[in-house]
Amino acid sequence: MPNNASSLSRTASGSAMADDKKINNSFSDLNDIAHLEKTPKKIEESAINLIPREVSEKYRIAAFEKRGNLVKIAIVNPKDMGALNALRFVAEKENVEMEVYLVSEEVFCEIIEQYSGPAEALKEAVKSFKSEVVFSEEDSDKTEKKNEALKDAPVTKLVEVVIGHAIEGGASDIHIEPMDKDYRVRFRVDGILHVSLIMPKEIGPAVISRIKILANLKIDEKRKPQDGRFRTINEGKEIDFRVSTLPVISGEKIVMRILDKDQGLSSIEALGLFGTALENVKKALEETYGMILFTGPTGSGKSTSLYALLKILNIDERNIITLEDPIEYNIEGLNQSQIKPEIGYTFASGLRTILRQDPNVIMVGEIRDSETAELAVHAALTGHLMFSTLHTNTAVGAIPRLIDMGIEPFLLASSLRIVVSQRLVRKICEKCKEEKKVPDSVRKAIESEVKSIPEDELKKYGIDSKKEIKFYHGKGCDDCNGTGLRGRLAIYEAVPINENIKNIITEKKGSEEIINKEREVLGVITIKRDGILKIIKGLTTIEEVDRVTEGGITLEEEND
Repeated sequence: MPNNASSLSRTASGSAMADDKKINNSFSDLNDIAHLEKTPKKIEESAINLIPREVSEKYRIAAFEKRGNLVKIAIVNPKDMGALNALRFVAEKENVEMEVYLVSEEVFCEIIEQYSGPAEALKEAVKSFKSEVVFSEEDSDKTEKKNEALKDAPVTKLVEVVIGHAIEGGASDIHIEPMDKDYRVRFRVDGILHVSLIMPKEIGPAVISRIKILANLKIDEKRKPQDGRFRTINEGKEIDFRVSTLPVISGEKIVMRILDKDQGLSSIEALGLFGTALENVKKALEETYGMILFTGPTGSGKSTSLYALLKILNIDERNIITLEDPIEYNIEGLNQSQIKPEIGYTFASGLRTILRQDPNVIMVGEIRDSETAELAVHAALTGHLMFSTLHTNTAVGAIPRLIDMGIEPFLLASSLRIVVSQRLVRKICEKCKEEKKVPDSVRKAIESEVKSIPEDELKKYGIDSKKEIKFYHGKGCDDCNGTGLRGRLAIYEAVPINENIKNIITEKKGSEEIINKEREVLGVITIKRDGILKIIKGLTTIEEVDRVTEGGITLEEEND
């Protein structure tokens, strides 16, 4: 598509695209044209960017909605032949059909304001950056002046747009990182990083300084990491950002974790806990004391699952206290405390303190050391329901890990109620979901796994073993940005600590091999099998479960 209005007009008027088959309104009667009275609240970039901004401003035309092959167009003057030629050109070039709506100049101006995506904001920042004040190293008021300049600079607008774009795209993290010749902005969406923007080398440091100001960090400290927070309002909703800086070889990297309180407080069922695993977890919640552990690597959703459980317990009759690093979601009714290791306020020292606060339920963000582990176990044995997380690859692996930390096996056996391991997989987009054929080898591998699962368990998942297994994927649409995947859910393995496992912990020092055999006797659904059942339910894909489980479905079949 040409990048300027004149070339677009010349091409359109000089071609044989004069028929209006792709434009639904013929303009023969202005009364036939529908009116758009109000500006749409949200216009997707895929729609508005169909027509370059300079073309929109010259001919007073703008695309405001795209659904499949149909594009809705706002036009101020339907009699303007230049505007009509431009529309015919775009319709032919993009191979789309157009539905034209008459708008007032006021509505049109509000529509084109939404051109301000990251690329547009970056263009403005680059344009004005050369005229910004340059501060000498000898200027004693350098930092203060730079702060003031940054508040008004187009860089501020660029930061706002990048943040807004990330929120709208459902990102969980924003990465701004220096490269050899430029700065790269990446968004983590559904656990996968995507490049969103490339910034010139001179703009990157100014963007990082602006974010530091927002998070109340020292902008002249670039030699050591810093952590901070700030809050913004997006579409009437408060959203918190956790900011982390890191010195790297090419400069300074910033990662912003987006903490949307509403998104973080899903029910445990909505997160993906089904069947007997759900029943066992809920049974553990009914206990008056004991330890409930969630395990998995960083970013596997452990904290989100713990919040979902605390939400169930959050009633006026209970005193719930949490120790977190950091506090990801502020939840009304919970007493949440942020640890600060730099002043000696650690998980261990905090746990000692909150035991004097008469708690019923305690949540410790992570068991990182022997002291915290010992205190957590003692708290679980003295009348408190204790929740925490541990970085182990498997649920059963948490038991020998705690013993290695110095916990006496008989104390661990008495305190532990259930250990849950989890991973996150991306869900199939519901808007473009369709059935998919899979190789016979993969089908046989999955059918073999399903046959080993008890009928009662399949019923709890809502799966009819008599029906043929169907597989699904997303073909890609505007809603999922062509990926076929949108949103995430967890796949779980929940191991209840029964009498036999308690004896193994006490007598065999928590032998992982022996506990695994007892787990099989109990019929515990493993993470891999939970993933397979969610594939059959049409919630996720084979590739996603393969990605996060050891000895994937397709790989295992190839090795047989």
